[in-house]
Amino acid sequence: MSESVLIDNKVAKSGLVTIDLENLAGDYQIFELDIKEYLFMDLLLREKDFRAAMENHDWSKYQGGILATYCSSDAIIASWAYMLIVTHASPYVKHVHIGTAESARDEYYREVLSEHDWSQYEGKRVLLKGCSKKTMPQSAYAYATRNLQKYVDRLMYGEACSFVPVWRKPKA
Repeated sequence: MSESVLIDNKVAKSGLVTIDLENLAGDYQIFELDIKEYLFMDLLLREKDFRAAMENHDWSKYQGGILATYCSSDAIIASWAYMLIVTHASPYVKHVHIGTAESARDEYYREVLSEHDWSQYEGKRVLLKGCSKKTMPQSAYAYATRNLQKYVDRLMYGEACSFVPVWRKPKA
């Protein structure tokens, strides 16, 4: 004779709200463009040559993405060069970022998270999900923490089965 055993889901009963920052960011792709490839001897920006290269560049390959543009050599790049890249890339990309892919990811998350309504977590116990499929910038967790502290009772990091307490609202 077998008895059926009900499993008590304590996580579901805990009232814990999980926030997955990766889901808040949605799908995105970051492309990189190194200006060094368009410099004379990896050091000198020639206006005529650079303009021609930008005119002939296949901007459509960045369609719908975020373009991180930077220069990996020690050349001094005039501001107009970045402006020219923006004018060519803008019809194809969501955003042009001046800097590396890593700094573009930071900026993208900061922008997305600044639009999120954090007040919906008022008085809740919140868990910032720790594992994600994409590279998650540390700055995203810092930004979320700063915003959540205004509203939540408790903030944790990790997974529901194994989390680290991060912050608790002081008792009044």
